[in-house]
Parts: sequence; structure tokens; C-alpha cells
Amino acid sequence: MAKRRPVTNLLALAVLTVVGRRPMHPYEMASVLRARDKDQDMPIKWGSLYTVVRNLHKHGFLEAVESGRQGARPERTVYRITDAGRHEAADWTRELLSTPEREPTAFEAGLSVMGGLGPDEVGALLRERLARLEEQIEADRRALEAERAELPRLFVVESEYALAMRAAQAAWVRSLVAELDGGTFPGIEEWRAFHRTGDLPDGLEDLAARGTQDD
Repeated sequence: MAKRRPVTNLLALAVLTVVGRRPMHPYEMASVLRARDKDQDMPIKWGSLYTVVRNLHKHGFLEAVESGRQGARPERTVYRITDAGRHEAADWTRELLSTPEREPTAFEAGLSVMGGLGPDEVGALLRERLARLEEQIEADRRALEAERAELPRLFVVESEYALAMRAAQAAWVRSLVAELDGGTFPGIEEWRAFHRTGDLPDGLEDLAARGTQDD
């Protein structure tokens, strides 16, 4: 189980990582993170950056080292990482690498309710998804080749992982489409009949009724 942390937004880990190299003010932190495409690796809401920095400061993971103003620009506070911040960043990274977490996706949500559509429509939609995945995979491969030509592998492993996961999803979707198109998906005729008549088979009726009865 994931440890409960004082600051839980993953943007906080990204901030600790960049500030661990040298002190920065929040605007510079955002510039560096954007340049590294960190929003491709983790869910980042840029509007929360200043709140995250304040919370890291509040909990002793960052400390202010200077504050100043240049011309008409707003005052900027420069922060550096503390020993506690370095420990938090290292501990958090260890947890992310070692502990699998259940992270439901929008696609999983769609799969969980796909019975609301008929099997023929689901097959068509999945073929559409598969075509898009294959386009994305090809684009990811080209981008990864370009990254490998410029960067050590240490800095592209997340791109390798993303490509592998997308390819695995495409393979799984391809197999499901084959079952639907070939009529070998278990219960496909009952599923099709339900969308034709509106009547659930007895076994599915019992499953659909679960959780609807009063205790």
C-alpha cells in the first residue's frame, strides 16, 4: 500500500527532483519541467505549481534562500531542497518503482460498461481504437529513436515503457476484436439478442440484479 505523504501531488516529486539539482524560483521550475515534457510522464496541472511549492516549503522539504524583484516583474522567491526533501524524493521514487498500484484508466471504465452497446458496435469501436493505437505506436517509435540518438538510456526509459504499454494494449485489443468478429466471444449471441429484444438471459439477469436488493 502506498505511504501517506504530507504532499501527495506527483508534481511535488517532479519539483523536488529539479530543485535537487540547484535552487530555483517556481517560474524556472515550470520552465525546466515543461522542457523535459514532464506532463507526458505524470498527471500535472500547471496551475497548481505554486500551491505545491508552498506545501513543500510548509512541510520542510524546500526552504527559501532569497527573494527579489527584477523591474516590473512580480517578486520571485528562490527555493532550495532540504535534507528532508532529498529523503522524501528518494523514498517516494523507491515506492513508485517497487510497489504496483491499481490505476484504472478511462479505457477500463469503457470496457466495464461496454455491454450497454451491441457486440457489433463494440467491435467497430475497438477497430477504430486499434487503428489509432497503431498510428500512435509508429509515432512513438520514431520519437523514441530520435531520443535515443540524443540522450542516454537513463533519460528515455519512461518513453520505452509507454511504447511497450501501448503495444501491449494494441495486441490485447486486436485479440478481442478477433473474438468479436469471429463470433467466439463467450455469450456473444445472448449479448446480441439482448440488444435485439431488450431481454436479458436468466444468468445475466441474476448478475444484473446483484446489489439492487434491500439488505
